[in-house]
Amino acid sequence: MKHRTVAALALASATLGLSACGNQYRPVVSAISPVGPASQPTKYAVAVSNPTSTVDQITGYSIAANVITVYVKTSNPFTAGQVVTLSGLPTSTFLNGQNLTVLSTGLSTTQFEASFTYVNTAATETGFAALSGSLPGLVTFVDFSGDTVVDTPNILANPSYFALNNTGTEAFAINTDGSLNDFATSNPASLLTSNVVATTLTANSAPVSISAITPANGTASIFIPQTNSSSVAVLSVASTSLLQTLSVGANPVYVVGADGTPRVYAISQGTSGNGQVAAIEATSSSSLGISTTIPVGATPVYGVMTADTRRAFILNKGSNTVSVINVVNNALDSTTPTINLGAAASNGAVAAPDPVWADLSPTTNQLVVLNQGDGTHAGTLSIIDIPLCTASTQTANPQCNANNPVDGNTFGTITNTVNVGINPQMVSVLRDGTAAYVANQLDSTGTCAAGEGSVSVVSLISGTVTATICATSSSAATIGDNTSPSLVYGHPSTISATTGDPTGKVYVTSPDNQYMTIIYTDSNTVQGHINLQGLGVRVLTTLP
Repeated sequence: MKHRTVAALALASATLGLSACGNQYRPVVSAISPVGPASQPTKYAVAVSNPTSTVDQITGYSIAANVITVYVKTSNPFTAGQVVTLSGLPTSTFLNGQNLTVLSTGLSTTQFEASFTYVNTAATETGFAALSGSLPGLVTFVDFSGDTVVDTPNILANPSYFALNNTGTEAFAINTDGSLNDFATSNPASLLTSNVVATTLTANSAPVSISAITPANGTASIFIPQTNSSSVAVLSVASTSLLQTLSVGANPVYVVGADGTPRVYAISQGTSGNGQVAAIEATSSSSLGISTTIPVGATPVYGVMTADTRRAFILNKGSNTVSVINVVNNALDSTTPTINLGAAASNGAVAAPDPVWADLSPTTNQLVVLNQGDGTHAGTLSIIDIPLCTASTQTANPQCNANNPVDGNTFGTITNTVNVGINPQMVSVLRDGTAAYVANQLDSTGTCAAGEGSVSVVSLISGTVTATICATSSSAATIGDNTSPSLVYGHPSTISATTGDPTGKVYVTSPDNQYMTIIYTDSNTVQGHINLQGLGVRVLTTLP
C-alpha cells in the first residue's frame, strides 16, 4: 500500500502542477504514417536528338555594331530564340562554329538577325554558297516516375554518339566533326545549356564512340576511339582535358570496360583479316599504357564486360563469333576462348548471324547477343549461359579461385536462339533477368503493317517472344503524342529498359521520328510518347 500511496501522491502533484498553469491536460497521441509502396528511385530517361543536320544554306552575312544579319535561301526555317550553329567555313574564319541566338527583330523569309560580340566588329559582307546553319542537338530529360519532361538543354550540333558513365551521373556526346560535350545528369532541373562543357578533339580524328570508365588504380576517364589516327584519346572526366593519346590497331571502334576493372580493351577492326583488342591499364598513378594485344575474330564491332570485371565479351560480326577474354589473366579464356553463334535458321532461310549488339543479365548469368542477319529475314537473339564457378562448388572443383574463378559447367552454352524482327538494331535487358527488349527496323511476324518496325519482347526464362509491339512511321500517324497511342513511333533504333515498381519502363527512339516512345513492362504496351524536338540519336536511363 505504501507504494500505491506514493504513486497516488505523485500523480496528484502532477495534476495540481498542470492545473496551476491554467492548462487542461491532454494526452499526446503519436500519429502513425500509413505504410504504402516504396518510393520510386530518382532516375531519368536521357534522350539525345538531332533537330536536323543542315537546315538551310547561308548566302551571306553582314555585321553592324553588335548585330549580325545572316542571309539564307528562301524560306528561312529559323525562328526567334533558336540557337543556330554556323559551320562549313574554313577553320581560319572567325564565324566558323559560332552559336547565334536568333532575335525576334529582323526576321524574314530570307534572313535572320542575332546579337554578336566579337573582336572583329567592322562592317562586313561576304557570300558563302556552301555555308550552312545547323540547329544544335538537344538533350531531353524525362522523369521515370511521372513520364514528364524535366529539361531540354542544347548540346553540340549533329550529335552522333551518346553515353553515360557506369553510375549514370555524367553524360557525354560527340559528333563526327570532333566535338565533345559533357554534362551532369543528377539534377537536370537546374541544368542549363551554359552548364554543358564543350571540348574539341584533335582535328580530323573521326571519333566513333565514347566509353566513360573508372579503372582500378586510375582516374575516371573518357575513352574515345579515333578512326583516322588509329588511336584512343583518353580524357579526364573531371575536366574533359586530354590526358594522353594511345596508338592502337587500325580502325578502332569501341572501348570495353566496367568501373574497377584492372584494364579496359580497345577494339580495332584492322584493315583485313581478324581484329584485335588492346589492353589499356594504369602504368603509374598518372599514366596509362598498353600491356598486351589480344587477337579476336573478324570485324569486331562491340563488347561488354561483366560488372565483377572477370570476363569481357567481344562481338565479331565478320566471323559470327564472340571472343571471351579472362580479364584477370589478360588473355583469351582458357576454357572457352570463342563462342560460335552458328548459322541461324530464320523464316526458312539460313543467314549468317552478324552479331551487332549485346547486353548482360547479371541476375541470371546470361549474355544476350543480338544478331542482325541479312536484313531480309528475321534477325535472332542468342541467349548464352556465362556462369563462373562459385564458393559453393570449391569442394568439387578445387580450381575455383574466388579471385580468378574458372568457367562454370554451362559457360558458353547457347540455351536459346530466338527469332526477332528484321534488321534489329539494339537489345536492352531488364536487370531482374525476366526479359530482353529488341528494337527492330522492320517487323518479321506479319502482325504489323508492311514496311513498319517493331519491338520484340523476349522472355529470358522461356527463351520465347512473348509480345510484339508494332510501330508506325507514317507522318500523319505520328504527328502528335497521342495520334497513335498504341504504336511505337518511327523505325526503332535505340532502346533502354529499366526496372521499377509497380512497372518497369522501356524507352525507344527512332532516327526518322522526333518522338520517344514509352512502353510499360507490366503490360508490354505503349503508354506514351515524348516530343524530342528532333530525330532520335540514342536514349539511356541513369539507373538500370
